[in-house]
Amino acid sequence: VQLQASGGGLVQTGGSLRLSCAASGRAFSGYARGWFRQAPGKEREFVAAITWSGGTKTYADSVKGRFTISRDNGKSTVYLQMNSLKPEDTAVYYCAADPRWITMITDPRVWGQGTQVTVSS
Repeated sequence: VQLQASGGGLVQTGGSLRLSCAASGRAFSGYARGWFRQAPGKEREFVAAITWSGGTKTYADSVKGRFTISRDNGKSTVYLQMNSLKPEDTAVYYCAADPRWITMITDPRVWGQGTQVTVSS
């Protein structure tokens, strides 16, 4: 049971990145999936989440209109398209999964390793 995040990197302000989170060892069938981030010296915070069907998505206010979460259940992969990036988006981004929507947003059961996103000014 493993979540593998990728796609982080260094980008200038206003640029874009797409993060991916692939599941292995288990299909996470029926699980909600999502992303959190942790900036240096700050607590980990919720970024975005999506239900199994993809019919419901939710975002932190700080990323609404700039980030888009999507999923491909055939590939057991969730994506986070990040546009109009700002220096304050700099953080380690973690993917996560949980069978329940409310705990996906607050305290997900399964975590992947992080991927670093750095936005230069």
